Amino acid sequence: MIAQVSELLSLQGQMFLLILVGIILKKKNILQNTGKTVLTDLLLYFILPCNIINSFRMKFTLDMLGTFGLVLICAIIIQIIAYILSKILYNREPDNMKKVLRYVTIVSNSGFLGLPIIQEIYGAEGLMYASIFIVPMRVMMWTAGIACFTGSSEKKSSLKKVIIHPCIIAVYIGLFFLVSQFELPQFLDKTITSAATGTTTLSMIIIGLILAEVDIKKLLSRQIYLTIAVRLVILPIFALIIARLLGLSELLTGVAVILTAMPAGSTSAMLAAKYNCDYKFASKCIVCTTVISLLTIPIWSMII
Repeated sequence: MIAQVSELLSLQGQMFLLILVGIILKKKNILQNTGKTVLTDLLLYFILPCNIINSFRMKFTLDMLGTFGLVLICAIIIQIIAYILSKILYNREPDNMKKVLRYVTIVSNSGFLGLPIIQEIYGAEGLMYASIFIVPMRVMMWTAGIACFTGSSEKKSSLKKVIIHPCIIAVYIGLFFLVSQFELPQFLDKTITSAATGTTTLSMIIIGLILAEVDIKKLLSRQIYLTIAVRLVILPIFALIIARLLGLSELLTGVAVILTAMPAGSTSAMLAAKYNCDYKFASKCIVCTTVISLLTIPIWSMII
């Protein structure tokens, strides 16, 4: 237990330092918004997919198929609960805020922030199952998530976005390598592995760039407290209960709970701005839940 706590504190310290690097780079005008956009695209379209593909490259057993099924069932149930909560918790809030609150309840930062953290805690095997776990959330992100702002799910375009999302394509490729046990040429193998190692560093620096843009003095409000409670406490409790009921292993339970305990999705501010909602409030949701999650994620890890 002492060794696990030490590792978690070490990971937390690493995350804080890398985020601090991002904040400094932004405050010193070394990286502006264009730089943040480029780094985000690099992470989402190349480094993170390489990381996902790399996680599937291990010995395949038939038991894994059953485990994949349990992981998907757990993720789907959690997304259903998140969707129900998004419909009943915020009806008294102003319309512009209500749309944002519904979205951040449904969509977390489990892909952008969660996958690197899972890899640091549980290694390649944990990352492989985490890549499966986030698939239902990706589906909800481009269907019910978009509907929070538009009032309709735009099914055809939403389905296309899910299918061709870089991280989902990486899951397809990873599953192929896992099942076929196909060996890549050494130069390609080393390229993917080398790219994958930059995931944590780049993702934390980008989060630092985001945090640097918000005025800390004007962050907190009743709605922010509610967002923190739902995103970082209530939903992970449901995830823990569901994982126990499904009889998931300690590793799978950890993956389910920690990914569910991720902060608000970083796309919430972008979509809020696009659909004329309160994008400043969305940015506050991202910042506050991200900062608090750096404290709650180690706590959830120790509880598991």
